[in-house]
Amino acid sequence: MFRSPATAASPPRRAAVPLLALGALLASSLTVAVAPGAHAADALLSQGKAATASSQEGDGYAAGLAVDGNLTGTRWASQWSDQQWIQVDLGQQSTLSRVVLTWESAYGKNYEIQASDNGADWHTLKTVTGGDGGTDDLALSGTGRYVRMQGLARSGGYGYSLWEFQVYGTPGGGTTPPPSSGGAVKVEGSQGNWRLTAGGQPYTVKGVTWGPAVSDGPKYLPDVKAMGANTIRTWGTDASSKTLLDAAAANGIRVINGFWLQPGGGPGAGGCVDYVTDTTYKNNSLTEFAKWVEAYKSHPATLMWNVGNESVLGLQNCYSGSHLEAERNAYTSFVNDVAKKIHSIDPDHPVTSTDAWTGAWPYYKRNAPDLDLYAMNSYSNVCKVRQDWIDGGYTKPYIITETGPAGEWEVPNDANGIPDEPTDVQKADGYTKAWNCVTAHQGVALGATLFHYGTEHDFGGVWFNLVPDGLKRLSYYAVKKAYTGSTAGDNTPPVISNMAVDPASSAPAGGEFTVRADVRDPDGDPITYKVFLSGNYASGDKGLVAAKWRQTGNGTFAVTAPQKLGVWKVYLQAEDGHGNAGIETKSVKVVAPPVSGTNLALNRPATASSSQQSYGDCPCTPQLAVDGNTATRWASDWSDPQWFQVDLGASKPLRKLQLVWDPAYGKSYEVQVSDDGSTWRSVYSTASGDGDVDTLDVSATGRYVRLNLTARGTSWGYSLHELGVYS
Repeated sequence: MFRSPATAASPPRRAAVPLLALGALLASSLTVAVAPGAHAADALLSQGKAATASSQEGDGYAAGLAVDGNLTGTRWASQWSDQQWIQVDLGQQSTLSRVVLTWESAYGKNYEIQASDNGADWHTLKTVTGGDGGTDDLALSGTGRYVRMQGLARSGGYGYSLWEFQVYGTPGGGTTPPPSSGGAVKVEGSQGNWRLTAGGQPYTVKGVTWGPAVSDGPKYLPDVKAMGANTIRTWGTDASSKTLLDAAAANGIRVINGFWLQPGGGPGAGGCVDYVTDTTYKNNSLTEFAKWVEAYKSHPATLMWNVGNESVLGLQNCYSGSHLEAERNAYTSFVNDVAKKIHSIDPDHPVTSTDAWTGAWPYYKRNAPDLDLYAMNSYSNVCKVRQDWIDGGYTKPYIITETGPAGEWEVPNDANGIPDEPTDVQKADGYTKAWNCVTAHQGVALGATLFHYGTEHDFGGVWFNLVPDGLKRLSYYAVKKAYTGSTAGDNTPPVISNMAVDPASSAPAGGEFTVRADVRDPDGDPITYKVFLSGNYASGDKGLVAAKWRQTGNGTFAVTAPQKLGVWKVYLQAEDGHGNAGIETKSVKVVAPPVSGTNLALNRPATASSSQQSYGDCPCTPQLAVDGNTATRWASDWSDPQWFQVDLGASKPLRKLQLVWDPAYGKSYEVQVSDDGSTWRSVYSTASGDGDVDTLDVSATGRYVRLNLTARGTSWGYSLHELGVYS
């Protein structure tokens, strides 16, 4: 953030706590607070105006409560860390004469009073060091529409807290700048010595990708600012973007406005477009993008335009061979068409295009000369981008638009065959390493937007989000330290290490398994625990569900396994009561509960009414349901009724049956036994089967065991991984 030279540091002038004065204001019954020593020429400009802050301690401590005129009853209070701020929008450019800060006992020891014309570019009017609380009455000289108290150091262990933040002056002073007062953004310099400038001042992109809803900008952007970030990146721009842009400008944050093109996101999300022939799609996209460039080109939050996301890579999921080459050339040529169109509308903001593979850059070099800079998403390979740029002989700088810890696609598998998620400590180190590699490519890499300021508390959210469910991770503080240089005084999350699951590869469905971990809190805060399960690899559901669990010792937990078989992830979450959380995860393989005794059906002859011959992993013959392997299965035709039977070879006493269902299960079925394979008697029936594993107690004798299947639980047929019959 650029600031003009501050006035000499000086202690504030102290005054007694002011009294409330009642009086008529323009014949209204509005009450106003009069600051001590207020001059008749001074107008109170801040009362009742829109106020925002970097954070708030709770619901009852919002920024607006510091400009409501109540000097002793309501207050703003920040979270318990340094580098917090509160600002007020005076509604118009004003000549500023004084500010009066009425502190609660949690006061600012060192702070600055800053002003801004546009909410993005700030200059310092007063610097205070050695403040001692009470009421600070500060004389100012300057102009601005926005006025901010930027906290630098607190007086104690709490945050910053103001009963009232009053700004005095003359409304309408100075010249109200146009919306584009943030100034043009330019890529300046020459080969290997570039820089980004905004309003003529150097600008390094210190950003995060934006995850919350645009309507949540006022809620979360103060925290983004408190991290030291100056930029957010989006993937799409439309009518809803104004809300986010307005909130960003109010918090001094710029936005990389994205435009989505198919197939985005690497894997080809959103469908496949033929860029060689589909002129309708290209023309419609060009028209749509131009509309929003026109709408937001003068917005003070706009930093640059970003056309497409990972599409050069993603096209490999749509085409191959020479057709793929033609599409990649056509796509990057279209990106250049978009860049030229944007430049014709908005010459004051750069245009870039993001991919996830440096092999895309030759296509841009050949086909998109009108891009001002390149952009790359790269995680574990981010430190290799520099060498790839050098080897490619490129003549444009770049930014990194996504980076962070190694992704699911970049890590080795664990013992259960699924990606081994990095620990919290490893993730935090990943952000630090990524930022260091970006900043090391001086004069070429112009900054980064780290992935991801998201609040989702699910499979992907725990892997990447800095604030899942609003809880700050070790990664959050790693990013803050990278951007601000320090997290001194911050209360940081619990640290979980050595997490282990037992048994990791044979947890019985519905039974308990053990989770062990070493957990410590750097600040000595008491820790509360939560345990979650994700069925992403078992069922495809990326959501996290609260597990049933009990604590059995210090860092030891007994967790109830789900009924559904497959590999699950178990999440141990440790919270410190200050908005921080440590989260670690390991996989656990859920298997059918063991049954004592001999499996009489193992490898015995099996027959069925039908079987699938060529669908998915089939042929799925009856014998595969008695082979002792839960990875194989029998599957019927997709109709009712069906049956499945096994010949035990001789009449034997039967005690228990276990049915391990595929997702295509039986909702209504009957277990029958027979001595001769023709005359059957029922020993069990249900009309409310729910799949997964059915372990049934029976008391019967027979040579043949049959499942008489009368109603399916899905639109598919019936499918059994295993039928066990025990004596």
